Amino acid sequence: MRLSGEVVGREALRHTPAGIPILAFALKHHSTQNEAGTPRQLDFEMDAMAVGETAQRMNAMQAGQKIRLRGFLASRGRLSTRVVLHVTQFEFE
Repeated sequence: MRLSGEVVGREALRHTPAGIPILAFALKHHSTQNEAGTPRQLDFEMDAMAVGETAQRMNAMQAGQKIRLRGFLASRGRLSTRVVLHVTQFEFE
């Protein structure tokens, strides 16, 4: 999955008990997409997270920053049904 937008909030970098870095943040997306031949306005916020080296590299980002993300959708955790974008690649705009 690819998604671009603006960082609207982020948590402090944290670490799992095993020492793996995790960075959770929220992204605001706005675009126009074509659906069945008709333009559709998209405007939403989505929770996202990065793990490991990606989280460490993303730790410099700030609210208001534009970013392009690649990753996959998965549940927030083992017991959660809430979907979060798990970032595997990113690029600051």
